Order: sequence, then C-alpha cells, then structure tokens
Amino acid sequence: MRVAITGAARGIGFATAKALRDKGAAVVIGDVDEEAVRSAAAELGVTGLRLDVTDRASFQNFLAGSGDYDVLINNAGIMPIGPVLEESEADARRCFDINVHGVMTGTKLALEKFVPAGRGHIVNVASVAGVLPTPGLALYNGSKAAVVAFTEAVRLEVRRHGVHVGAVLPSFTNTELVAGTRSPRGQRNCEPEEIAAAVLSLLARPRPQVVVPARLSPQIRAMPLVPQRVKDLLNRRLGLDTLFLEFDPRARKSYDERIRS
Repeated sequence: MRVAITGAARGIGFATAKALRDKGAAVVIGDVDEEAVRSAAAELGVTGLRLDVTDRASFQNFLAGSGDYDVLINNAGIMPIGPVLEESEADARRCFDINVHGVMTGTKLALEKFVPAGRGHIVNVASVAGVLPTPGLALYNGSKAAVVAFTEAVRLEVRRHGVHVGAVLPSFTNTELVAGTRSPRGQRNCEPEEIAAAVLSLLARPRPQVVVPARLSPQIRAMPLVPQRVKDLLNRRLGLDTLFLEFDPRARKSYDERIRS
C-alpha cells in the first residue's frame, strides 16, 4: 500500500503517517509548511513534499511525487473560532479554500487515477463539527458539513468503479486546533493516535463513515430525532454553548497567526 497524506507535518496527519508506516505502508506526506514537513518526514523516515491544497498545480505535483499511490488521505484543515461577526471575510474564504475546496481538488485528482484503474481508496478527515453545529464554530461547522456531504455523494457515485471513499469524523482532539479552549464537561479529548487508528480501520474495512470516539456515533445518528429544546439543554450542560466563544486568545495566538499566514 502506498499512501499520500495532506496536512501531515503535525497532529492527526503526522500520527496517521506514523501508524501507516508502522504497518509497512509506503507513505508520502505533504504540508504547506515546507520546513515542518521536511522535519516530520525525516523523523518518520518517509517522503515529505511541500503541498498547498488550495493550489491545483501544487496538488498535482504532490500526487505526481507520491508515485503509484493507491490511498489518498485528505487531512489538511484549519479551524478559526469565535463569534461569527468577528470572523473576517479572509478567514471565511481561507477556511473553505483549505477545508472544502482542498478536499474536493484532492478527491477529484485521485479519482482521475483510481476510477480508470478500478481501485483505490480516499479518506476525507471531516469532523463531528460537520454534523453538530456549535456556537463560535460557524465557519468550521459549515466547512466540515460540506466535507461530510461531499464525501458521501462521491462515495455513492464511484463505488460501482471499485473505488472506496469514506470520512472520519473526529471529536475534540488534542492538536493545535483546540489550543486555548476547554473540553466539553465530563468528556476527555481524543489523542491524534486514536484518529489515526480510525483511519486504518476504515482502510481495512471500507465503510461510509467512522466517528471518533465510537461511543458518539449512536448519539449523532439519533440527533435528527431529538427535539431542539433537548439539544439546547445538552449543549448548555456540556458547555458547548460557550466553549468556542469563551477561550484564551493568547493560547491560540501562534496557531491563529500560522493559519492566516
């Protein structure tokens, strides 16, 4: 198995690359941060290439440099947070350019290779935020909801060609994305290695969607049937109504500067 992973210099992408490498896969990682991806590749003993997922030519070069890959993991993403009226137009466009259009571009480029071959696997890293809207997370919610819907539509379209497409939906995970925030009451954050394990599980047994942690999956499936007043009560009890509105901007400063650079 030869795997190309986007946004893999850190966090979930890095953990996934390590897990796949440990399973004997040939791994190629890409990231817009050229210095970071070179360092990560050297640490992992894999190939690292600069990749800007918002640039189609850059994505094409990354995939060409990945050789005869049979798996693409679209992991690159950013998470701006805060009141929607305080989110800039630049943040909104950048969030969708990376989180949505980057996934779409990668998926389509991989399908150009996979569909004629009658094989291949695409995993799009979405988020529980794509199915559970949360105050202070509007841009990210919207972008990940798009990824969830896009992935399922593509899966239905190409499955007859022998190509597998699926999504992994992590909950709160200990990466830079949640810097300066707190965990929902009574819950612990996932570790990147848990998301990596879910990706490997999806590759081993293809299915439409995997939620991490798995215990949230029944709750998410049931949510459309839950009255809105009950949803609002649950959000308040878990602290989700204020979690992304009341955060430490100093703790997020480094991350915010990096995703906007």
